Amino acid sequence: MNSERFLVTGALGCIGAWAVKRLVEAEVPVWTYDLPGSDHRLRLMLRDEQRAQVSLIAGDITDQAGFERAVVENGITHIVHLAGLQVPFVRADPVQGARVNVVGTTIVFETVKRHADQVRGLSYASSLGVYGAPELYPPGPLAHDAPLHPPTLYGVFKQANEGTAQIYWQEYGVRSIGLRPYIVYGPGRDQGMTSTPTKAMLAAAIGRAYHISYGGRAVFQYADDAADVFIRAARASGDGAPVYTMGGSSVSMDEVVAAITAAAPDTVGKITFEPTQLPNPEAVDSQALDEALGATPWVSLAEGVQRTIEHFRAAAAAGRMDVERAIG
Repeated sequence: MNSERFLVTGALGCIGAWAVKRLVEAEVPVWTYDLPGSDHRLRLMLRDEQRAQVSLIAGDITDQAGFERAVVENGITHIVHLAGLQVPFVRADPVQGARVNVVGTTIVFETVKRHADQVRGLSYASSLGVYGAPELYPPGPLAHDAPLHPPTLYGVFKQANEGTAQIYWQEYGVRSIGLRPYIVYGPGRDQGMTSTPTKAMLAAAIGRAYHISYGGRAVFQYADDAADVFIRAARASGDGAPVYTMGGSSVSMDEVVAAITAAAPDTVGKITFEPTQLPNPEAVDSQALDEALGATPWVSLAEGVQRTIEHFRAAAAAGRMDVERAIG
């Protein structure tokens, strides 16, 4: 690992910030590549002395020459590609969404192709958004090889990236692993369509009421665990360009609220939710990912919620986060 030099795109986002934290704690040199913006998630995760160990590169993922310079000049050996616009932003500006999510990802693959003697591993974020409504699939957990039916442009763009990965393997031998997160929660998850359960955890940490914007059953993944999977995928040495659905806790929103109120008993009755089920399957089969990378010891929902609320309480008390901004 001493010879590793990681580049994390989208490190100002939730999973990216957790990935940076893990790499810093493992004493792995790490660079980030993001548009200039707030580093509040990194500051939420890292102590000042840890933050000083991270090399921040200001760059646009759609700038091919700029990204390639960042990889080459810093001797990057592994890339975790997380940069992308989420569902609401793609819906608001589809053309920019395609530039960032599709062209940007293609630039990452093209750079790895050009510098295959240097870059040894690549993982990238796809999404469970490539799948359609639950009624399109047989009962039970969603199979690893279930057909893709993306209901949004965001999902269509992610499906395109999975196809790009396949072609770069077939034609150029670029190895990669794509990962499909579901509902990622934890400190730093303050943006995106499925972020409101985490905002409810922050509200509970400071004694406020909160209404979660959806309900039903879904798979929840603690952000630190998700970051671990992306790092291990970037280090994997297998051939091909497989894409895996990530596991976690398949739970109902009632169970999420119960976990929140168990960790913050004074909020009993204050955390509520809309009953609307997300247009995605309720559970997934992650056996293929476990076989490829080894089993992931996913933190239980109760433990993940407890850790999240404790982290928020400590950060708010220390003035390390803008609570109003995070709750939105």
